[in-house]
Parts: sequence; C-alpha cells; structure tokens
Amino acid sequence: MTQSPPTIDPRAARRWQHMPAGQSPWLHEEVARRMEERLEWIKLQPAHWVHWAPVHGGLQAHALLSRRYPDAGSFVFEVQEDRYAYFSRATMTPWWHPSRWTAKPNRLGVPPDGASQMVWANMALHMAQEPQALIAQWHRALAANGFLMFSCLGPDTLHELRGVYESMGWPALSHDFTDMHDWGDMLAAAGFAEPVMDMERITLTFETPERLLKELRGLGRNLHPNRFPGLRGRRWYAQLRDAIAKMPLQLTFEVIYGHAFKPVPRLNMRAETVLTLTQMRDALSQRKTYPVDT
Repeated sequence: MTQSPPTIDPRAARRWQHMPAGQSPWLHEEVARRMEERLEWIKLQPAHWVHWAPVHGGLQAHALLSRRYPDAGSFVFEVQEDRYAYFSRATMTPWWHPSRWTAKPNRLGVPPDGASQMVWANMALHMAQEPQALIAQWHRALAANGFLMFSCLGPDTLHELRGVYESMGWPALSHDFTDMHDWGDMLAAAGFAEPVMDMERITLTFETPERLLKELRGLGRNLHPNRFPGLRGRRWYAQLRDAIAKMPLQLTFEVIYGHAFKPVPRLNMRAETVLTLTQMRDALSQRKTYPVDT
C-alpha cells in the first residue's frame, strides 16, 4: 500500500486539495512558462494531452500548450467539481473571437487510461499526500511512448524563512520537500523510462513583509504533522512580521523539473499469451513486436 511521506499530514493535504478555486499563483505561471519552453526538446506531437490540476498549476499555461499543439485534443483533470467550473470560466474564448470556432474543446474529468501522449502536471507533486499513487495515475493515463512533464518544489525552498522559524523556536515552517533524485527513483519504480531531472533556483523579492506572506498563502499550506496545532494570534503574527522585516525581503524557491517516457511494456512470451485491449492497441500502434524476456 502506498504510504504518505513522513512529514505530510494526509488530512491537511486533503483539505488543501479541496480549498475553493482561486487565481493561479504568479510563481506557478512563471514555472509553467519555463517548463513549456522545454517542450522544444521533445519531438513527439501528442494527439491528446492531459492538463493535471490546471487551476492551481497555471491557467495561462493551458493557452500556451493549446497554441503549441493546436491539432491535439486535451483532457482536464481537477480534484473537485467547482474547479472545473472555474477552469471553464477562466479559459472561455469570447464568442466573437475566430479561434472559438476552430479550437478543440477540452474534455473535463478523469482521463481514460492510455489515451494520451502527454501528461502535464505543474507544481502539484510536492503537495500530494500520496505522491507515488499520483505518479501511478499519470503513468496509467499515458499511451506507450507518451511522456510526462512535471515540476515541483525542492528541499532548498524557503531556506530564509526556515531560518527565522528555527531562531524563534517555532515548529517547522512546512513539510519537507523531496530531492530530485528521489523523484527519479519513484518514476522508475512506477514504470517510467529515461527520467531526466534538473533544478533551478528562483528568488523573489518583496516590498513589505505583508506582501511576502500574502504570496506564500497563495502557493500552498504547511502540511507538516507537527505544525502548530491551533490558530495563531495577533501577537504571533506581529512577531513573525517583525522577524521577516529584519531579514532581506526575499525568498528562494528550488524548482525541480522532470520528464520521463512510458515505454512499450515487456511481455513474457509463453505458449499462450493474454493481452489486454490496451496492450494490443499499443502493440499495433507501434508496428513492431514487443521485446521478449527470455
């Protein structure tokens, strides 16, 4: 059975996933823009692609991907119904715009297994209560030779603010973020091939402590099981604001980018070999025989 990471409280993760929809954070849109540029490295042109959790991950990115793959159909997956409505309103093309009559409609809901050549998941994995189960979902959604593009936060994120919390003797600022090498191992364990991981640091500067804290609230929540168990008061908030004011008003985000392919499955050939419909479709679409384990 898939286990939650040791520093993520599953109940807190579920509450975060079901919070009301809101505008995609600026940082997530910027990361999505940078990740979209990386698609230049991949020559496969998907016939269908999946946008996983676009409302929080970046609605502007949906338009970028639709322009890159104008002939492809898209599936949109969200964790709750009101986010589908929010997505539809935010991405609706004006009736007078010419693209309204040529754009392919988005299909909302759980993507069919093996129906897509790309899964796009921006800034979702580090907030998942069961990341291995989520990676397995992405694997199922892909057809053979399809690919996954994802991003998430890494362990060096918010090191400036972590220092403030430690100096004040407060519980952890957030749950721990996973190292990119561990993500690569999990991708391989889920059946992905050729995982490629890289990382960059993005530093944001702010005019006031209040603006810094507002930005953080839009990005996520503290899912650590040992976080402060109750509501914080005005005195604590004043202490936090004063402590932030004494440091440079900047935050570092370690952003991990990853992509991997779903390989054609290897089959053990016996006197009688049973294929699922999906395996048979993949075999025929590849126009080649499966590798044989001997």
